[in-house]
Formats: sequence, C-alpha cells, structure tokens
Amino acid sequence: MGMQALEQRLERMVEGVFRRSRNSIRPIELGRRLIREMDDRRTVDVKGQRLVPNDFAIMLSAGDHSGFADIEDALRTELVEAVREYAREEGYHFMGPVSVELRVDNALKPGRFGITSQMKQAESGVHPGTVVMPSGERITLVDEISVIGRLSDCRIVIPDGNTSRHHAEIRRSGSGFIVVDLGSTNGTYVNGERLTVDRRLADGDTITVGAISLRFEAS
Repeated sequence: MGMQALEQRLERMVEGVFRRSRNSIRPIELGRRLIREMDDRRTVDVKGQRLVPNDFAIMLSAGDHSGFADIEDALRTELVEAVREYAREEGYHFMGPVSVELRVDNALKPGRFGITSQMKQAESGVHPGTVVMPSGERITLVDEISVIGRLSDCRIVIPDGNTSRHHAEIRRSGSGFIVVDLGSTNGTYVNGERLTVDRRLADGDTITVGAISLRFEAS
C-alpha cells in the first residue's frame, strides 16, 4: 500500500467523523503527518528489523483541540488503525502498543499542529499481541495462554455453533505467539490452511474458528 492508497483509506475512515466536528484541521492532515513521522524516524535494530515510533502526541491549539472533543475517541482509534496498517504494509515494527493522543499546546495558533513521537516499549518488556474481532473489538493477549471458544470462561469468546467449547489456544512463545488447535470438531485455520501442528503467528494472520475469522496483530 503506497501513500496514495493509505490516504484513500484515511479519507474513508475519518472524513465521515470529521463532518461532525467544527475544526479547520482535517483528520487526513493528521494521518499524513503521522505517517511522515514514521518514515522520518525509522531505524534498524540489531536483527535488521525496521523500527518506527509507536507512541504519538498530536499538539493542537486549545480551540482546535476543543473542536475535536466530540469525536476524539473515534478519531484516535481510526488514526491508530491507519498507523498500524501502514506499518504492516511497509514492513515496519513497533516496540509496543500504538498510541495516539491529542494534547493542547497554547503556543500554537488555530489551524497549526505539531507531532512528537517516541519508540516506547511495552510496560512488561514483552511485545504484546492483539486479536481483532469481527466487530472491531481488540483483545490484548496479556496472559501466557488465551483460550478461544464458545464458553464464557474463554479469553476470546466466539458465540458460534460451529465453534467448539474450548476450540483453540493462543500461547506466548518467546517474543511471539503460537496458535494451537484443541482437538476442535471443525478445526482451526490460519490464512485458510487447517492446523495440523502448532503454528507461529505473524502480524496480520487470519485465524478462523468455526465460521468466524479473527485477525492477529503483533505489537
């Protein structure tokens, strides 16, 4: 996905939200600057991975910040998703969860904004993972083992008759995660391939249990 495709994504994602705000700064401008910040501040670690900032603060004048008040949560969510999507397509890596905050800078004039960023490691020092549900809900994998299944005692509950009560597990393994089928009736699939052995998960993998597909995201 190039910059043009990403901008089209941002237009679809945030312009509907923007119409409900009264602000001279368009969300697409914020998205473009976030992406430029990632490109400008990328670095290479000892493993050869391209690391980019994951913790962003967008500095706004008091008036512009107030203008986004009614849509701030939705806007932050959409900008985080855009950052993650761009990083995935460009092969960038994060040190921890992605965060975008809107803050007031009284030195800024209306219509002007700035961005600060940093590479911030997860508090535990371990790279977290996330499962994105079909509804868009994000479930952070904080435990060593996260069970996927139909019962309410599962970490990731799938209310689908084709899903077994305890269908599969996502287990922490070193700095990453693996997915394991628990002898389910209908099997567990990763990117359309049925599991026969444990499978290490990569960012963006699709996990299918029963008739439901989940997306795995690395930090």
